[in-house]
Amino acid sequence: MHIQLNGEALDLPDGLSVADLLERLELTGKRVAVELNLDIVPRSQHAATRLGEGDRIEVVHAIGGG
Repeated sequence: MHIQLNGEALDLPDGLSVADLLERLELTGKRVAVELNLDIVPRSQHAATRLGEGDRIEVVHAIGGG
């Protein structure tokens, strides 16, 4: 399937979840926010949320500071 990840085209196998994508990106366990088609995906839903053809995903790293 073809998706857009942070504005870049990416080809992935069908049936991946958000959690699978984060694992492929080596971001498992990191503090990130995931937006799928303009909706935030809660961390508790990463494993259950499946990606589909043409999805637009934004992954943003959380940065602490003050």
